[in-house]
Amino acid sequence: MLFTVFLTGSAGILAISWRSLRNPRLHGFYRFFAFECLLGLVLVGARTWFVDPLSARQIVSWLLLAASLLLAVHGFYLLWRFGEPKGGVEKTVRLVTRGAYRHIRHPLYASLLAFGWGAFLKGPSPLTGVLALASSALLAATAKAEEKENLEKFGDEYRSYMETTRMFVPHLI
Repeated sequence: MLFTVFLTGSAGILAISWRSLRNPRLHGFYRFFAFECLLGLVLVGARTWFVDPLSARQIVSWLLLAASLLLAVHGFYLLWRFGEPKGGVEKTVRLVTRGAYRHIRHPLYASLLAFGWGAFLKGPSPLTGVLALASSALLAATAKAEEKENLEKFGDEYRSYMETTRMFVPHLI
């Protein structure tokens, strides 16, 4: 059953990523593998998501997952509202520097980082630890690749933006 869900989920991830897989310089290349790790994290830990729901670990996990959801909704809203996307949220024509984007350059990837560690805390194990670390490294690589794309797209405006913001966590990283 889990293998079937993994294959189905992977097919969906592949459907939105297949163009990027031919070019490791594109952010979508790394994002594909990050999504695969996140899917694996959810499926490997699925049996433990609701075990001992009031433990400190579970509460921290739910807080990370809730923060992930809120940050994702907020980030997508800002891109749609202020980025003037042409054909999809990834094809914005204006640099968004409001809301969460005022403090961090990659709220959507930060959301996925919070999701990954929230999922890890649902059922910590060596395997979920490896998947959480791998997804984090792949999301960092995704952000780095996207920053190169954004420098080409927005030029000095993005370069200045990079000097005043952090990648994922305000005032830290």
